[in-house]
Amino acid sequence: MTSPKTSPTAPKVLFGFHAVGVRLKTAPASVIEVYYESTRRDARMRQFLDRAREAGVRLIEADALRIAKLAGSHGHQGVAARVQAIEQARSLDDLLEQLEPTGVPPLLLVLDGITDPHNLGACLRVADGAGAHAVIAPKDHAAGINATVAKVASGAAETMPYFMVTNLARTLGELKERNIWIIGTSDDAPRTLYQADLKAPVALVLGAEGQGMRQLTRKTCDELVSIPMRGAVESLNVSVASGVCLYEALRQRG
Repeated sequence: MTSPKTSPTAPKVLFGFHAVGVRLKTAPASVIEVYYESTRRDARMRQFLDRAREAGVRLIEADALRIAKLAGSHGHQGVAARVQAIEQARSLDDLLEQLEPTGVPPLLLVLDGITDPHNLGACLRVADGAGAHAVIAPKDHAAGINATVAKVASGAAETMPYFMVTNLARTLGELKERNIWIIGTSDDAPRTLYQADLKAPVALVLGAEGQGMRQLTRKTCDELVSIPMRGAVESLNVSVASGVCLYEALRQRG
């Protein structure tokens, strides 16, 4: 159904306190080395370095420019790490088959046309927080996992499976064959999110802000719902909308 999110053997770079800190907490053995800005001596940096030393990782002093070059961003907060990628379920099929014996109904977030890495990072973060099982996106016209996504996701890029699929409509059709209900979000839907049954196996589909879902994606959905808007603005940022939808599912599931 899908290809792997990333090669399990390819080293990559994480940066920022949250992203590197989560990796140190959850998988310290995968951290090859940590670069830190030696001129930063505030409490946050001291606590971070204490955690890194406790994890037994290699620490390398570096200036801000070197860390920026390594991270590909100046928003690194003085911290970057080279890490081994953590192997997750290799495909959506694998993940759903692993989930089946548990009896837990799948909760999936589908992003159609989200190209901004900041939005993707925020969506991964909220998906992790709400207990979603995976995030799905098309390979074309979608952001992939990079250092910016990892930083914004605050560690969720390491824990939340992200599958980029060749044909999104076909993948949604295959989810239907597994009795997963496909619910799309649309401003003009006749029913609201709060009228939908999110306790059953469900995939929530959100499109890009303004454009919404592509027409074929919309046609593939089993049901369309709207998020009630009571103020002057017409729509929410996709990461905020994802949070509203996923946490309503969490609420319904008790």
